[in-house]
Amino acid sequence: MAYVHPSREEIKQILEQSTVIAVVGLSDDASKTSHMVSEAMQRKGYRIIPVNPKATTILGEKAYASLKDIPEPVDIVNVFRRPEHTPPIAREAVEIGAKSLWLQLGILNEEAGAIAAEGGLNVIMDRCIKVEDSLLLPNGKA
Repeated sequence: MAYVHPSREEIKQILEQSTVIAVVGLSDDASKTSHMVSEAMQRKGYRIIPVNPKATTILGEKAYASLKDIPEPVDIVNVFRRPEHTPPIAREAVEIGAKSLWLQLGILNEEAGAIAAEGGLNVIMDRCIKVEDSLLLPNGKA
């Protein structure tokens, strides 16, 4: 079955109910989109957990080599990796009990979406979390 975007209301509920976002592919380079988006989400009050095996700290938070290394619950796994790299990330997101898998704007992978959906996760693909949050929660979380 082909991927269908969740409704705006569903995305709004996901954002309202989420506080911890693990960002796979978060760069420590402030000029990169992953860094700018994550920094903006952090300013909005979300806890950002970097997942980058080449970094130790990003945005003042300890970076982890993989999702499985994160020692606390994760609400959203936000992914800044090429589509072909997303199925194993989806499997890890299911394994750690994340609530949602979010593939950033320009990233769509039906296999990853199916893995996450079958594992009980909400699936959002090809959407920017910062844009959606700005549109749906312009005054911040209730």
